[in-house]
Amino acid sequence: MERMRATRTKRRRRVVRAVLATLAALAVAAAGLGGLVVWQNTYDLREEAVTVRRDGRALDGVLALPKQGKGPFPLVVFVHGDGPVDATHDTFYRPIWESFARAGYASLSWNKPGVGGAPGDWLDQSMDDRALEAVDALAWARQRPDIDGSRIGLWGASQAGWVLPKIAAKDPGIRFVIAVSPAVNWHQQGRYNLLAELRRDGASDTEVAAALRRRDTGLELLGRGASYEEYVRAVGDPQGMTAARWRFVSKNHTADASADLPALRGMPVLLVLAGHDVNVDTADTEAAYRRLLPGPALRVGHYPDAAHGLVKHDVENSSLRLTLTALCAPRALFADGFLEDQQRFLASVDTEGAKR
Repeated sequence: MERMRATRTKRRRRVVRAVLATLAALAVAAAGLGGLVVWQNTYDLREEAVTVRRDGRALDGVLALPKQGKGPFPLVVFVHGDGPVDATHDTFYRPIWESFARAGYASLSWNKPGVGGAPGDWLDQSMDDRALEAVDALAWARQRPDIDGSRIGLWGASQAGWVLPKIAAKDPGIRFVIAVSPAVNWHQQGRYNLLAELRRDGASDTEVAAALRRRDTGLELLGRGASYEEYVRAVGDPQGMTAARWRFVSKNHTADASADLPALRGMPVLLVLAGHDVNVDTADTEAAYRRLLPGPALRVGHYPDAAHGLVKHDVENSSLRLTLTALCAPRALFADGFLEDQQRFLASVDTEGAKR
């Protein structure tokens, strides 16, 4: 009996030691993983929290500067896409800022109104409002001694396609534009997006026809300035369309970049297009840019493995892969060549500027 007890005691001790060893190994692995996450999310740049004040407006933002030097640095001003986006786009911008910093450029971005404690509501903005906001930021940046006011360009994604050319029309000092997955015509883009998502989700012909009828009803109501209450009565279930969103769409549904794009003629423009874009008809966008911006100043980059936001399509399609990549290898989120190609574009802008 005593031997059995002793044997059981030894076994328990071995089990306890094994458990403790396993826990220790897990702790070491966790510490290593934590160190990897910290290292991968440490960027080769300096970030400064800034407040852009101009004509009574205040924009809370981030100025990302190259790691070394006092400047003055050329600057890329970021223009967000749709949604409640903060200055870092939930850190999504930081690998891009780092690639620009390595090319010697600073980057400026700010919270949309109502985001991160900022005053206002981004859903109250028109595309013209967004352009004026950026013009204020440009004027503020040119007053800083660490910014080269003669070498400022724009970077914008998706909905920014309607804002970028408006900014350039208002500020003749813009040197270049990087347009990532931009739309051209709001109505055309909306129809394309609806059909692409229905096809992706395997909708039946009946479901597609019903969705198109619902869309036509919404466009008719928008065309005559109908209220949100009228919209709900007409379609029933609003399916995520809130009163604030209806107000935003009412202000912006006639947006068409075709009228403003000629403001970009003659300046270097990098048009970035994704191969798996269900939001924007990239063929239509490329055709419009080539028609309205003829000549060698327009460069087009195609990324066949990318989704709308230039994240790798297979990564974006897996929540687990997306989360792990964002944590452990955020630079690897983007389509192959995306970050490097933008660096090369900035280098070419500098080279062309030096020749003038």
